Amino acid sequence: MDEQFGAAILRDAHKQGFITSCPAEKSGQKEFHFEYGEEFGRHIEQFAPTFCKVLVRYNPEGDKEMNRRQAARLKQLSDFLHQSNRLYMFELLVPAEPAQLQRLGNDKKAYDLQLRPALMVQAIHELQDAGVEADVWKIEGIERKEDCQKVVTAARRGGRDKVGCIVLGRGEDDQKVRQWLTTAAAVPGFIGFAVGRTTFWDPLVNFRANKIPRDTAVTQIAASYRSWVDLFEKAK
Repeated sequence: MDEQFGAAILRDAHKQGFITSCPAEKSGQKEFHFEYGEEFGRHIEQFAPTFCKVLVRYNPEGDKEMNRRQAARLKQLSDFLHQSNRLYMFELLVPAEPAQLQRLGNDKKAYDLQLRPALMVQAIHELQDAGVEADVWKIEGIERKEDCQKVVTAARRGGRDKVGCIVLGRGEDDQKVRQWLTTAAAVPGFIGFAVGRTTFWDPLVNFRANKIPRDTAVTQIAASYRSWVDLFEKAK
């Protein structure tokens, strides 16, 4: 939950002892920047989240200077969080570079299957080497079990045995999310998932359009989320 729209929810959840997560990035930017600049630490302390989360676009074959700038800011956050005993959740997106897509005939599915997994491993290595120490990596859905295993190996290399990975839904359809969750759940080191839009989008849109009452939307969202939990637990 972000501070702009969910301050009251964050405070209430913290008061009741729930696990919370707060983002630190300025939304919608190609390059990672702090939402509140150098004041980022004060805002984190104000809400005392269990996790501080960042969403970062980082392609190792992309803009090297931008990657270096991002890594420096992300290390700054990493140091702050671990000094204050907070957990670091790192959402890694590896968008395709034009040249990479061109090599694959502009086939985005081929990129996801053939190139992205290795690039994700390389990105994790580069960020770790730059001093970025994530406690949980949020990983875009991966098609093959062996690629999930390689990502976990990267996340846990060098004695980082307690680091976990969670798989993202990426707003995909129900069938694709089920495939990704089933694949990831079978790999030790993948400890959960983050499926948002696929879970809540349709009920929320229908509620906003006055097609269904609030209680129905809540029930549908809860049932959808419960189905992901059951699927993940069974696949483990």
